[in-house]
Amino acid sequence: MELREFRVFLAVAAEGSVSAAARRLRVSQPAVSQTVAALERQIGAELLVRGSTGVQLTEAGAVLAEEARALLARYEQALTAVGRFGAAGDAVLRIGVPLELPADLLPEALKAVAEAHPRTRTVVRHLSSAAQLDALRDGELEVGLMRTRPPGRDLDAVVVVEEPLGVLLAGPREPGGVRLETLAGLDWAGFPRTDSPAWYDEIVAILRSHGLSPGPLAGPGESSIAEVKFAVVSAGRAFAFAPKDWARPLPGGVVWVPLTGVPLVRRTWAVWAADSRRRDLGLLVARLDRAG
Repeated sequence: MELREFRVFLAVAAEGSVSAAARRLRVSQPAVSQTVAALERQIGAELLVRGSTGVQLTEAGAVLAEEARALLARYEQALTAVGRFGAAGDAVLRIGVPLELPADLLPEALKAVAEAHPRTRTVVRHLSSAAQLDALRDGELEVGLMRTRPPGRDLDAVVVVEEPLGVLLAGPREPGGVRLETLAGLDWAGFPRTDSPAWYDEIVAILRSHGLSPGPLAGPGESSIAEVKFAVVSAGRAFAFAPKDWARPLPGGVVWVPLTGVPLVRRTWAVWAADSRRRDLGLLVARLDRAG
C-alpha cells in the first residue's frame, strides 16, 4: 500500500462521496474509485458501503481510516523531525499566491530568504484560496497567501496585506467617490464562490445590505482574467472591485473610483502548518508580516 492510496481513501471518508473526494483531490472520479477498489482487493474486505446519498465506512473501512490517519501523522512527524537538517541543505519552499497580489509584497521577502538560505529554492504557484488550503493540508505547499484565515489549529496565519477596495466602472465619470447603493442595477463582476467561500460570502453580504445583487458570474477561471473583467465593466452593465494601486493598467473606457460610506477591505493572510519548524519559512513569514 502507498501513502497516496491512504490519502485518497481518507478524502473519500471525509467527504462521504467519491465525486466530492475527486474534486478535492483534483483527479477524475474513476481514478478515485479505482484506488479504493485496489485497496479493497489488497485488504480482502469491503471498505465502503455505496448508496444513493454517498458512501459510508464499513467496520473494516473505519479501522483502516483510523490506522491510515495514524500512519500519515507519523510520516508527517518524521518529516518535521528531520526538517531542520533538510532546511540546512537543498530545500524547496513552495508558495501559493492568489491573483491580484500587490506587486511589491513578495520580492523583498523572497530576496531575504535567498540571501539567508541560498540553498533554498522557492517555487510560486497561482492558486485560489480554496485550492491553497487543500494543498497546504496535503503537504503540497509550505505557505499560502489566502483571502481568509482558515479555521482549525493545524494552521497558523497572520495578515500581511490590507487593501481598501474601490470599484472599476465604465467611464468617464465625475471625480469623487461613490457609495455602494448607487450601483444598484449593475452586476458585480465577481469570482466563483468555490475560489474563496468566506471572502465571497462577506462580499455578497455587504452587497445585499446595500440593495445590490451579486448578478451572474463568469465561468470558472474567466473572472480572474483582467481582460474579461474589463470587457464586462466597459459595457456599462457591471462593476468590479479593485484596490487603488492595482498593478494592471486600465484600458480606455474603464475608471477606478473610491468607495465611500462603508469601505470594503480585502485582507491577505500568510498561512502555514502550525507544526513547521523550517527557518526559511519562518523568515519568509516574518518579512511578509513586516511588509504588511
